[in-house]
Amino acid sequence: MSSPLDPGNRLIAALDVATPAEAHSLVASLGGVPSFVKLGLELFCGHGPALVQELVARGARVMLDLKLHDIPETVGRATAQLASLGVELCTIHAASAAMMRAAVQAASRGRIAGRPPMRILAVTVLTSMSETDLGETGTHGASIADVVRTRALLAVATGCDGIVASAHEVAMLRAVVPSDFLLVTPGIRPVGADPGDQQRVMTPGNAMIAGSDLIVVGRPLRDATDPAAAARAIVLEMQAARSA
Repeated sequence: MSSPLDPGNRLIAALDVATPAEAHSLVASLGGVPSFVKLGLELFCGHGPALVQELVARGARVMLDLKLHDIPETVGRATAQLASLGVELCTIHAASAAMMRAAVQAASRGRIAGRPPMRILAVTVLTSMSETDLGETGTHGASIADVVRTRALLAVATGCDGIVASAHEVAMLRAVVPSDFLLVTPGIRPVGADPGDQQRVMTPGNAMIAGSDLIVVGRPLRDATDPAAAARAIVLEMQAARSA
């Protein structure tokens, strides 16, 4: 594993918008509060590497959430391309040991001199999935926690830098993964916020208490009247929880 990641204030703002203009507007409205911004499939499929490079050039620390899942050769070659964009965090699915190893090796090959290394995060079970949803995929007889634990340990064994999992599994994971292994949690909702299509949500403060390293917040920031104020409130809640 590479040198420890500087987590900043531990907040990742998801740029869940459709166009570069909307993305840049949201970044501006966040006022530099979040330490990272996250681009997902919508923006990347529509506008690709150019938008990532624009954000990096403007000083943004970028998490690219593409959840790569393919044969090892394909994922490795794609990961090397993404590392060359200056991305700091990149997601793949925790679906195959060979694929995960290929991504980890490729992230080192594509690294830009003078830039932080790109960290590979393996996605365990999506926070939109319930036990019923998991069973429908053929994973019968195993709970979400069991599957997350198995996939997390596979991510450790294959050299990944961390995983993406619900905050509901973080306390359990903290006990079985290395202390420097990143636990990144989406599905974060401030008290009173609409959970939307998320099934396993948690507040920012409780996620910190559970042991999350970084949290991802999307709609509660994007849809806020004052995104920067909303982001500051989340950061203050996290800081209070960590110091309690």
